Amino acid sequence: MNTPLLILIAGPYRSGTGGDPALIARNLERLEEAAAPIHRLGHVPMIGEWVALPVLRGLSDSAAGGEAGEDGDVMYETAHRLLQHCDAVLRLPGASAGADKDVEIALQRGLPVYRSLDEIPAAVHVA
Repeated sequence: MNTPLLILIAGPYRSGTGGDPALIARNLERLEEAAAPIHRLGHVPMIGEWVALPVLRGLSDSAAGGEAGEDGDVMYETAHRLLQHCDAVLRLPGASAGADKDVEIALQRGLPVYRSLDEIPAAVHVA
């Protein structure tokens, strides 16, 4: 492989947290733990929440208190839009309807879905 891949890291974010901010933060940390190894392999890691959370904040600021149901819609819609640009998905363990949807979309697009970092091939850099 000569070209670095843009790899969406998919896994639980809100799932199983009951809305507890500390548990949500820990889930984001787990997603982010995969970023450096992907980078070391020569690829570009991407997490949907890195894009969706600032969008949510902007929507909440512009609409008094945000719109009902908006955060889930924004999270899913952001991941869907990102997958139009991603080359692969790394699906981390754990129950997550959103991550399962990411995998479904990736497979529909014919993208590889990796289940562990060990499955991701290294990019060969040409000088």
